Amino acid sequence: MIEHFIAFFIGVLIDRIVGDPHKMPHPVRLMGRVIALLDKAFMGEKKSPGDEEVRIAPDTKRNAGAEFVKGLILWVTVITLTFTVSFAIWFFTHLCSSWLGIAVEAILTAYCLAAKSLKVESMKVYDALDKEGLLSGRKAVSMIVGRDTDVLDESGVIKAAVETVAENTSDGVIAPMIYCFLGGSVFGLVYKAVNTMDSMLGYHNDRYEYFGKAAAKMDDVFNYIPARVSALLMIGASFIMGKEYSGKDAVRIFKRDRYNHKSPNSAQTESVLSGALRVRLAGDASYFGKVVKKPFIGDDIRPVEKRDIKRACRLMYTAETLFVIALMVLALACCIAYYR
Repeated sequence: MIEHFIAFFIGVLIDRIVGDPHKMPHPVRLMGRVIALLDKAFMGEKKSPGDEEVRIAPDTKRNAGAEFVKGLILWVTVITLTFTVSFAIWFFTHLCSSWLGIAVEAILTAYCLAAKSLKVESMKVYDALDKEGLLSGRKAVSMIVGRDTDVLDESGVIKAAVETVAENTSDGVIAPMIYCFLGGSVFGLVYKAVNTMDSMLGYHNDRYEYFGKAAAKMDDVFNYIPARVSALLMIGASFIMGKEYSGKDAVRIFKRDRYNHKSPNSAQTESVLSGALRVRLAGDASYFGKVVKKPFIGDDIRPVEKRDIKRACRLMYTAETLFVIALMVLALACCIAYYR
């Protein structure tokens, strides 16, 4: 137990300081390759990059049930592979040496987290807008969102970046911390597999409407509690971070708008950040040339500004810090109870 907690907190520290080293092998990128291969095996080649609106065999009679089963088989296969490989790594490294086991688990835990990377990538949007203008800002934000960015004005680019920080405070920071704390890097990597399958397959379009449904629904299940924990942590952070944030508005908008999204989880953190910053987020967005109608989140008390990207990152970091403190207390209590 002590070895697990040591590895966990070292992993959190590594992510906070180092982040995601792009030039090194990454287990999530490996998951992505496996998912892409299975996607191709079950559904065939895509006609062109990003062209998921057109099926490969439009003359073939649609079998929604069969496509759902294929997607479920893919989901189970990826989860089984991820669990088996990550458990084998954990077991044999700890079998060889406690220190080796701690080191490897800490590194894999850091790979599961994305706090530093989230800040770095979102701040690229801030820097691009601040130093080079709208076109550069659109290009930077296109690296972290799935919507069409060539139609966004400056406020749209800022909102996209802020919304990404809000959603990934749960998906990329708090949720993997919960799973890593509960089950080490094994549970953490399984969670990342669930999240990666949703990001690659969980679309409402012709190719993935049925095939990606299992991935999308299971992601909702795995994130149900973490999204709400993340929202509560962000609310707590908004009360202690000074005049640039409104804790009262964070609570108010969270209560009112936390379900203003098709996903039961995404608006949980977006609503808190919207209220804390006193800006309006979400609304209609364009995907592959088609406008998707979405409700707004928050009140338009003031216009968004570039500094809101920085404010969003600070709120994310403060929420993470509050959670680390809470987990340290819990870990200490568990150790005392176990060894008493």
